[in-house]
Amino acid sequence: MNKSEVKFYNTSLKMNEAIFKLLETNKITEITVAQICRKAGVNRSTFYAHYNNVYELLAEARDNFMKTFLNDYPITLEDLKKNDVNMDNFISREYIIPYLQHVSQNKNVLKIFADNAEMLGVDSFYKKLMSYVFIPASKKYGQENKKIVNYTAKFFLNGIVSVVMEWIKGNCEDDVNLICDTIIMCVKGYPNINA
Repeated sequence: MNKSEVKFYNTSLKMNEAIFKLLETNKITEITVAQICRKAGVNRSTFYAHYNNVYELLAEARDNFMKTFLNDYPITLEDLKKNDVNMDNFISREYIIPYLQHVSQNKNVLKIFADNAEMLGVDSFYKKLMSYVFIPASKKYGQENKKIVNYTAKFFLNGIVSVVMEWIKGNCEDDVNLICDTIIMCVKGYPNINA
């Protein structure tokens, strides 16, 4: 990247951070370009050099956040596309801990995602997980029934998301290992308490 591209990129990041900060206390319909510019320390002409409106900025901020999440995660989309990953990979400390650490570091943004899931298009992320993880993994385990795969994926994802959202509501104060162990126990089944 040349100097002007770096400046353009850094300005975009400031505006991405600004919109997420504003969403902590405002609805998207209440946020103005002027507020974003003040929060990001840029002028209106700079905003309009990057975006046509607040919703374009929001879409970019969401996409950048998701890219960061996927880049931080030990399984890449390429791994998923190649079907080199099976469901057991996702139910291990090696893969859950980095996810939870990312959640803890970004809990404020994820609260915004939870409160605005439909508007932010969070479903598109789940659709990618379906395509790259659940459908191939289900076929690998011999399950071809699309309805069963869909219900299983919903159960799996909603269960994990519920645990994580409860953790976020508690400001991620519980230890990452406790949350990881809870998820593994829920997915793999409760241990035999009589053993």
